Amino acid sequence: MKAIRLHAFGGPENLTLEAVDTPTPARGEVLIRNRAAGVNPIDWKTCSGGGASAFIGELPFVPGWECAGTVAAVGAGVVDFKPGDEVFGFLRFPEAAGCYAEYVVAPANQIALRPQPLDVVAAAGLGLAGLTAWQALHDKAGLKPGQRVLILAASGGVGHLAVQLAKAAGAYVIGTASHQNQAFLRTLGCDETIDYGSENLALAVRDVDIIIDGVGGAAAVEALSCLNSDGIIVTLPSVTAAEVIAAAEKGGYRALGIRVEPNGSQLEQLAALVADGRLSLTVGAVLPLAQAAQAHQQSASGHQRGKIVLQID
Repeated sequence: MKAIRLHAFGGPENLTLEAVDTPTPARGEVLIRNRAAGVNPIDWKTCSGGGASAFIGELPFVPGWECAGTVAAVGAGVVDFKPGDEVFGFLRFPEAAGCYAEYVVAPANQIALRPQPLDVVAAAGLGLAGLTAWQALHDKAGLKPGQRVLILAASGGVGHLAVQLAKAAGAYVIGTASHQNQAFLRTLGCDETIDYGSENLALAVRDVDIIIDGVGGAAAVEALSCLNSDGIIVTLPSVTAAEVIAAAEKGGYRALGIRVEPNGSQLEQLAALVADGRLSLTVGAVLPLAQAAQAHQQSASGHQRGKIVLQID
């Protein structure tokens, strides 16, 4: 099969398309004929020697943690999936999962059936961002109907899904974004939108129960004053998590970091929301597998609205 491999940590130019052996599923695993792979900031950060590189083991390795395709074979003990099933998944994170490839071996408990309304490209981009948003809102923050939720970077990959998930759970949602993304936030269902370039967030927003922080650093610390006395902030960027948590605790607020975990049952819940028309993923760019280096460059630029997906013929 063809796969993108990295032989030495460094820039996108180190990614190469190569022929490698097709893997075989072990007990509890399925072999997926992969049709698309999601691209995320953690991908290029890891390939550069940061991110999850400490968990990868020996090089070379095949990047990527998100996939979508067709079950080609199942290992012993797998009863929930069969050859021909259309599936998507977020796999093995933070260890190597090898999703930038024509075939992927996946733990059966880390994938879900792909509903017909969810096309294969969008499915490949839903796992990491969708589960991050779900776990931040529900597992970490304990979201309840009627709560006020502030989402920083609400037009981003995780943010635009968090807006929709919070609305689906009955929350009042306030989102921050640049001026050009204000209309986009309203289409997602934001009850209020804040232009971070021209508005003072600390003056404009008060008494929120939950902050989902997709920005980190000074912007997140400044947003703490928006919380009510029982509020909680869940900060996503790991590089500034300690700074944000320390500032929150100093101010008497609850604060948590997060590392997303694979979870097949939560993927099923995300798929059900897509099937019901209550959740959609914005895909910003679709590139062929051979252009993985360009995909990493686009992701690293920080100017991409929506997910980048590699399409695999």
